[in-house]
Amino acid sequence: MRHAVAASLFLIGAFTAAPHAQTIYPIDRAEFLAGSRFDFKVEFPDAPKPEAVKVTINGKSVDAVFGKPTTFLEAEEGQKHSALWARGVALPPGRYLVEATQGNARKSVVWEVYGTQRRPRAKNVILFIGDGMSVGHRTAARVIAKNWREGKYDGDLAMDDMPHMALISTSGSDSIVTDSANSASAYATGHKSCNAALGVYCAKNALNLDHPKVETIGELIRRRTKKSLGVVTNTEIVDATPASIIAHTRHRRDYNAIATMFEAVRPDVIMGGGKPHFKPKGEGSKRTDDLDLIGKFRDVGYTYVETKTAMLEAAASGKTKLLGLFNDSNIDGAFDLRLAKKGTVSKFPDQPDVPSQTRAALKMLSKNPHGFFLMVESGRIDKYSHSLDWERAVFDTIMLDNAVQVAKDFAAGRNDTLIIVVPDHTHAVSLVGTYDDARPGQLPRDRLGPYDLSLPPNYGPRDAEGYPTDMDTSRRLAVIFGTFPDTCDIARPYMDGERVPAVKGPDGKTMVANEKDCARPGAVRKAGNLPFGMPQGVHAADDGILTAMGPGAERFRGRKDNTFVFRVMAEVLALGGR
Repeated sequence: MRHAVAASLFLIGAFTAAPHAQTIYPIDRAEFLAGSRFDFKVEFPDAPKPEAVKVTINGKSVDAVFGKPTTFLEAEEGQKHSALWARGVALPPGRYLVEATQGNARKSVVWEVYGTQRRPRAKNVILFIGDGMSVGHRTAARVIAKNWREGKYDGDLAMDDMPHMALISTSGSDSIVTDSANSASAYATGHKSCNAALGVYCAKNALNLDHPKVETIGELIRRRTKKSLGVVTNTEIVDATPASIIAHTRHRRDYNAIATMFEAVRPDVIMGGGKPHFKPKGEGSKRTDDLDLIGKFRDVGYTYVETKTAMLEAAASGKTKLLGLFNDSNIDGAFDLRLAKKGTVSKFPDQPDVPSQTRAALKMLSKNPHGFFLMVESGRIDKYSHSLDWERAVFDTIMLDNAVQVAKDFAAGRNDTLIIVVPDHTHAVSLVGTYDDARPGQLPRDRLGPYDLSLPPNYGPRDAEGYPTDMDTSRRLAVIFGTFPDTCDIARPYMDGERVPAVKGPDGKTMVANEKDCARPGAVRKAGNLPFGMPQGVHAADDGILTAMGPGAERFRGRKDNTFVFRVMAEVLALGGR
């Protein structure tokens, strides 16, 4: 999910400065749902006049194919290009060749527009996104929550014990390594996009909200079905992954605009952090206008809650519309909620965890006889992985798994619910052995036991939900990250708060090791392998593991692009069959 500010500026600056390879939107090899709405755009360099260009779709005029007139903007926004637009259009199933000619230059793209059956195979879809969740996270979570003895685990994670599996590739349209915005947007729209973008193709428009839009699954559920819609996260609700269900912006940090988009789409259940973006300007708000979004939700029948207790009361009372904002920023993760009691736990002592949010959401959404679509994110797996704080990341992986079990319990005995568990992207993280304080030496590498020396950890007893009650023990898992800035490693959990691997150096630009960590007993200084301005770990292009069960889950096998996840959800819900 969200990077630290310096890292975000580095990434976004690099991507927005790069030349765009595409001039036709949607882009080449796009596969999208019949009847879904999108903006068609062609950009022509050197700002030609309309008579100097020609655009056809399968040899016909654009106006004829879309059944509506196009708009031509010469020198769009005063820039050195012209643009042909057709906004809010849709197509029936088929293969489409789009050709754009300007003088002797010609560009073409091919689209596949697919339909679905008319009758849905699933009444409900529950999409779990473990933000940044990698194989290393899942493996460490299984060791910790289920135990390991003589080469075998004592049990499987709920997300492991599912009959269908696939590798999911996550690259964006502009880069091999993605961020959470366009990767989650691929699940939510079926379209590839560029880094930091939500529900749009990245064109040359100057304003973030003016880029060519593609319809999200949240909007499709609202427009084409009578189903309920839920968005649940432990990050800020306006952050990239939850926002992908409803938002359209070139820049994921348009939080105030995204909050307004939530009010426009109105999912029935909305839960997360990020309260200041919903309050009118003034104390406790981050808005620059007088818009009271909490009041607007209340005016149309939503129950508004700020605590776990109030959430549970609302769910138990039969409410079906809920806005829950439980923190000014992100909801604290499981490690701090249950064990360390750091972060903002003292300020917000009654925050829900992801399983309790999921249980409450299912209770409310399932009252709709037409069914529902629910997206649930465990977003701090990613945030803690950026911080190189693997214990917190793995606790949140266990938390996600407990939420998956809640969904499996709901779906048990019925064959009408598709459950998907998938990361939006991965991190370079691996379990390589165990640290054992009984081994001689003071440095982490002295205490690291690989191969036959990787004896199982001796964490404190697990509670009923699989969390150890003591993590700072004498023998611990050795989980390492493949990307890091200059930092100091102690090979122990950070009980006094989330790890801060690097801080700004004297020049205000270069990131240097956090000397607070370097002063800890047994700390070892590590030279980073990232650009000098990056303060923490970064995403990986490694494929993620998807597991699934229920109607349509058999479609997941082999390796698929992330856009395929949208396609399966659209197919089982028959979103293109009307």
